[in-house]
Amino acid sequence: MPSLFRRKSADLVEDSVTPVTSDEEPTAARPRGYTPSKKELGVTTPKRPAAGRRPTAPARPLTKEEAREQRRAARAESAAEFRREGGPRDRGPERLLARNVVDSRRTIGTWFFGGALIVLVGSNQAMPPIVRLLANLLWGALALGVLIDSVLISRKIKKLVRERFPKSTERLGSLYFYAIMRSITFRRMRAPAPRVAIGEKV
Repeated sequence: MPSLFRRKSADLVEDSVTPVTSDEEPTAARPRGYTPSKKELGVTTPKRPAAGRRPTAPARPLTKEEAREQRRAARAESAAEFRREGGPRDRGPERLLARNVVDSRRTIGTWFFGGALIVLVGSNQAMPPIVRLLANLLWGALALGVLIDSVLISRKIKKLVRERFPKSTERLGSLYFYAIMRSITFRRMRAPAPRVAIGEKV
């Protein structure tokens, strides 16, 4: 008597065979190394956000007035930066020390150019002899005062540089000239701007 729970061999054959639909391509027909596309996998590529894109419309060209104003603002910013930080020749701790030595004292050199103008006017041949004599005396006093002041400044810079920067490779002669040229410049016109007050200890 055949068992009620045994399956027929025909049923087993039908179960082992899976129908192939016409929509799917047979695997045997694909070449080796075939990579399915995103469309076949059902993946959608996200669109790039428009916030980070560059504007497609060309920028409006500047007018002459706008370009002139932009150049003026750039020059003013450059001048302010130079006034605040100085240029390449002002870099280095030794240069800063030399500036502080000059800025912490009153120098005769600040009156040098003003006195030179007075001497130039007073030494004119149209002036009386007494005025020309006083102009020449003033010129000699200014020159002597600048010379003495320069020697004192140089000696102080030399002392401080050797104490604070014993391994410095900066030439002392260059520092002396740098400090003397600063000493004969009006305090308000010095660049970089003074960082110490007059009389402050350096």
